[in-house]
Amino acid sequence: MARPRSRLLDLERDDMFYGTYHSAIRAIVVWPIFLAATLLLHLAAPFPHAAAVCAALCGAYYLLLDRRAGALAALICFLCWAGGGALAARLGFSPGRKKRVPPAVDNLVQAFLMVPFFALLEVFQTFAGDEPNPGFDATASNLTQEARKEWEDKKAKKMT
Repeated sequence: MARPRSRLLDLERDDMFYGTYHSAIRAIVVWPIFLAATLLLHLAAPFPHAAAVCAALCGAYYLLLDRRAGALAALICFLCWAGGGALAARLGFSPGRKKRVPPAVDNLVQAFLMVPFFALLEVFQTFAGDEPNPGFDATASNLTQEARKEWEDKKAKKMT
């Protein structure tokens, strides 16, 4: 199995990290959250076209991770951007109305970037049996189980 070019493209490690905290992915809920994020960027953009830049960067990143699932994820990002803009216009707010930037939080960017993609990837794996690379699901599942066990062991030690 070929190793990813960088840690940024290490889909198995990211899936392990995500799977450690989320035992059941709610694919129906994740993309509306992305839509809400693009709506917020339309309403309180830190710079002009922030929602478009965010959707384009997420879509491009998803394409780098996996061609098939990434193409669908990029399309959904575009639809969320368009829907967020239409909703913002319907609400009567102009893009970039406020110039305040939200505070930075550790792993918040990674969470908003990877959660929608892993929800879609899980749907692909469940219904189409599609994996980004051969053995991905087994490797990611093993890594997730190991990480959960470490987390449970740490939690048990804190309780004693």
